[in-house]
Amino acid sequence: MNPAWDGVRRQFPVLERWTYLNTATYGQMPLSSAEAVARHFARRDELGCIDFLSWFDDHDRLRGSIARLIHASAEDIAFIPNASAALAILLQGLEWGEGDQVVTLSDEFPNNLYAPHFRSRVEFVETEWERFEEAITSRTRLALLSMLNYSSGRRPPLEQLGPRLRANGTLLYVDGTQGVGALQFDVQRIRPAMLAVHGYKWMLAPTGAGFMYVDPALRDRLRPTVVGWRSDRAWRQVNALHHGRPRLKDAAEKYEGGNLPHALLYALEPPVEMMLELGPEKIEARVLELARLVRCALRDAGAEVEEGETPIVAGRFKGVDVSRVASELKQRRVIVSARRGHLRVSAHFYNNEGDIARFADELKRLI
Repeated sequence: MNPAWDGVRRQFPVLERWTYLNTATYGQMPLSSAEAVARHFARRDELGCIDFLSWFDDHDRLRGSIARLIHASAEDIAFIPNASAALAILLQGLEWGEGDQVVTLSDEFPNNLYAPHFRSRVEFVETEWERFEEAITSRTRLALLSMLNYSSGRRPPLEQLGPRLRANGTLLYVDGTQGVGALQFDVQRIRPAMLAVHGYKWMLAPTGAGFMYVDPALRDRLRPTVVGWRSDRAWRQVNALHHGRPRLKDAAEKYEGGNLPHALLYALEPPVEMMLELGPEKIEARVLELARLVRCALRDAGAEVEEGETPIVAGRFKGVDVSRVASELKQRRVIVSARRGHLRVSAHFYNNEGDIARFADELKRLI
């Protein structure tokens, strides 16, 4: 049985005022997230934070839910403020040798294009998608890929690439910020060394709430780059914290170091639970069906649109300034984006066919 999408939509009252088709920029937060944060702050006022260790218990429950969403173990999950932080942990925590290569795509998200330039002794290779596998050599230590390209929506075949890269001895870093929450992601099939997800897009959380999956084999050799009071495995013994060299856990939690953004993580939990309840496979089917309708709308307006199983749909118009189109649509309370010459439309499971129809009507009036 399919979920009652109209009932889900009521969790997002912003959709009553805006035709919002821009989740690839920011996802909308459900009412249940704001309520969870309010309960946390009310509890602080009531108890004066005497129960602060129980907050970490709550977040361990969230680790478990995230792990179920991506087919991992709770010990594989660490909380991060954004994907940039996860990539920095990876690049700074590995031992690099002369001639080691990092390979990414020339149209990648800027995180993956900027960060490797700040590692000495590393050869950084940018390539077109069509030549990506040719660029992987015996010297390639690390490949950086986004789950979905932020401007075009291209979806690399990670389930085929991941095992091949691993067989080559190449670590695969996936930025899942664009995609996880809309599309299914199975770390057992893709086999990334690290998956980083900033939850403010398709995971429907506030900015600053994110998580990373760190493969157990990588944890054996990846040094923590942030060290704090929670680095020692006995950090919960707050009456007598360990002094001296920290005794690290084997779990990914060892990369967190200090305290956590408790309110933000309480806001992340309701959408994660919502996604597990709805079913990741049903969410994926829903967003891909809405994306199909968006493609039809863009083509009817004269755009060139690529096919693909992706919720990010990008259209190009000859002789049309798509930045102007996006701006004028916003004046009509229809929210999409312009990215590198594309008119980018990104519907999530809270959208419906009426949203797509309104977008199509307003676009035709403008084009």
